[in-house]
Amino acid sequence: MNETLLRSLTPSVLGILVRRGADFAAAEDAVQDALLEAVRVWPAEQPRDPKGWLVTVAWRRFLDATRAESARRRREGRFDEEPEPGPARAVDDTLQLYFLCAHPSLTPSSAVALTLRAVGGLTTRQIARAYLVPEATMAQRISRAKRTVSGVRFDRPGDVATVVRVLYLVFNEGYSGDVDLAAEAIRLTRQLAAVIDHPEVAGLLALMLLHHARRAARTGPDGALVPLADQDRSRWDTGAIAEGVEILQAALARDRLGEFQAQAAIAALHADAPAAEETDWVQIVEWYDELARLTDSPVVRLNRAVAVGEADGPRAGLAALAVLDDSLPRHAAVAAYLHERDGDPVTAARLYAEAARKAPNLAERDHLTRQAARLNAGRGG
Repeated sequence: MNETLLRSLTPSVLGILVRRGADFAAAEDAVQDALLEAVRVWPAEQPRDPKGWLVTVAWRRFLDATRAESARRRREGRFDEEPEPGPARAVDDTLQLYFLCAHPSLTPSSAVALTLRAVGGLTTRQIARAYLVPEATMAQRISRAKRTVSGVRFDRPGDVATVVRVLYLVFNEGYSGDVDLAAEAIRLTRQLAAVIDHPEVAGLLALMLLHHARRAARTGPDGALVPLADQDRSRWDTGAIAEGVEILQAALARDRLGEFQAQAAIAALHADAPAAEETDWVQIVEWYDELARLTDSPVVRLNRAVAVGEADGPRAGLAALAVLDDSLPRHAAVAAYLHERDGDPVTAARLYAEAARKAPNLAERDHLTRQAARLNAGRGG
């Protein structure tokens, strides 16, 4: 097969799709899919009109993806208020697709990335942010995953751990990102928990419910982000909290601790505090220690520094923060908070402004900007 021909035709085919009305990112994905199909089909029989063949296949892939995206959004619309409590209905095609995309021929990280892009509907930028890697690196990873599964029969579903990881990342993006996917992630995790008896699946469901219970209090009337400590706890969903705690307790009783159970335990301690000042920060630090042992995640250690600052004072938190890479997302925001608590508003204001410039979404950027402005105004007075 003439790979040079494929490369030379790619810009032209991409331009045709864009002129037909496809946005650039969707057109690019569709063309990549068409190229993968060409790699599979052309060695046996190259078409007489290679460019026309690529345009036809790419356009069909674009239309299929557009229809799938529309169907996904309609499905999410049915659940965009609150996830339905109680036992889930029978497993639907969406969860089955999660398993099929988590194919054994892929590494777990590649399977997660491919599933988030192809089924979860996340952009490459959103996935890259979740993995703390450059967008170009993630784009290459997804392209490699697509090449790997090109021509592979999807008759062997992937493992549960990969699907759980995908659901967790979809929920995180839905909870804090620009696209609301949280309720859909909860719905699918309910289905998974109904058919798979595993403490980490239960732990993930508990974690989602406990976080989602605070949804109504996370933003003010003007849409501004409200930090956990300042939230009106009367607006928390006590039913979801009770369900999450019950599910978590049953999972922990099985003595097979995993990272999602540990995260849910931290969320439960926050939910159990009647007021922010009554939070059991000492126990939260202990759970972060367990979580760090299980995951060795720099993001976990960053969150642990906040908990240490609450339990043992801001200077202890700053000491825990000092050993971490300052390029970590939200590192500057954590440092700003701890410096403010330590009585250093000048440094805190500078760091809040720096954190605002690096914020992953508009709501967080606005919140951090207001924090910097508040401290600067206080110094001016």
